[in-house]
Amino acid sequence: MTFRHALLALVVGAVLAANPARAVDLAIVSGDTGNGQRILRQILDQYENKTGNKVTIVPVPPSGTDQFGQYRLWLAAGSSDVDVYQTDIIWAPQLAKQLVDLTEATKDVVGAHFPSIIQSQTVDGKLVALPVFTDAPALYYRKDLLDKYGAKVPPTWAELAGTAKLIMDKEREAGNKDMWGFVFQGNAYEGLTCDALEWVKSNGGGQIVEPDGTISINNPQAAAALEMARSWVGTISPPGVLAYQEEDSRGVWQTGNAVFMRNWPYAYALGNSQGSPIKGKFAVTTLPRGSGEGARPAATLGGWNLAVSRYSKNPDAAIELVKWIASPRMQKYRALKGAYLPTIRALYDDADIASAQPVIPRWKDVVLNAVPRPSAPAKSRYNEVSSKFWTAVHNTLSGEGTASDNLADLEFSLTRLKGAAW
Repeated sequence: MTFRHALLALVVGAVLAANPARAVDLAIVSGDTGNGQRILRQILDQYENKTGNKVTIVPVPPSGTDQFGQYRLWLAAGSSDVDVYQTDIIWAPQLAKQLVDLTEATKDVVGAHFPSIIQSQTVDGKLVALPVFTDAPALYYRKDLLDKYGAKVPPTWAELAGTAKLIMDKEREAGNKDMWGFVFQGNAYEGLTCDALEWVKSNGGGQIVEPDGTISINNPQAAAALEMARSWVGTISPPGVLAYQEEDSRGVWQTGNAVFMRNWPYAYALGNSQGSPIKGKFAVTTLPRGSGEGARPAATLGGWNLAVSRYSKNPDAAIELVKWIASPRMQKYRALKGAYLPTIRALYDDADIASAQPVIPRWKDVVLNAVPRPSAPAKSRYNEVSSKFWTAVHNTLSGEGTASDNLADLEFSLTRLKGAAW
């Protein structure tokens, strides 16, 4: 009997070890596609092996607009089907009331992240999402062409325009009639908010709506920045740039028909891919500064974060999952496997990352100059703020009114939208 009891205890112990009593099932929603989805699954597999918990990926369309709409439906319904949401950097204020406050649970790790990114996910003093990877645009430039004509990397927008015109004209004289000086995202959409915020901020014109909620966009330096950008259209930038999104810009750039391009990090690996006409011929640097008082380089902050639903049945386990995915070890893994930009500052000096993905250390200065869109002060009204801003900018670029008039109208419209308070 003693032997049988011992054997039974051994079997029961083995079963419990294989299936911990505290193991739970979790679900994370993500719009990652291709390699991003595979990398996330690999990270989750490591988590499962360590904890015994199981994590299911709930796929959603890659479109940010579609994702945001679906998230709001699930959260409005109080759904417990999703424990962890992968969120765009601008969504925090709009979803905050339905997300778990992570401030206390993450106080031991937030100091390692870029402060501007943590700020972007903090609403009314509460951290509602933990950063996983970041995104910030840079100035891409044809190193071979600058060397060919003895030109330097332009530190200011005025110098960029001059260098772009010089090289564009020379290349056209040499037979490349399709060469343009500078391509960017000029269509009327969220991408134009990003581009134009950089022009305005880099010229000392503020952030549209300041962190304290003040509407600051109607000022001479902001107007000068937009007039500067309007001067590019049809001169150093193609007229069609008014309809360009990221891929349109990259299409012109990667076929070898632009001297400069403003774009996000994803375009770097594609530009250096096998068969690319510009492979090995370009480099990146921080976006230029303007000439106004307080001018400095500025790059609009992008990136993705992880938030825990208030309706999760296992919030503690969900928080630990978020901390696992956002940890230095997993951010390094993601950087090595997919060249994702970490939100943890020390990883930009990591030797393994520098060796495997040399582009990542080059982006550190870009991220340090990153500027958040005014989603935190505008809260649930951010989408309307952004739409009104990009419309005013697009009108200016298209020659429909002056920058001063359009920004005055924008200020009036935003003041009405704000009311007594955001």
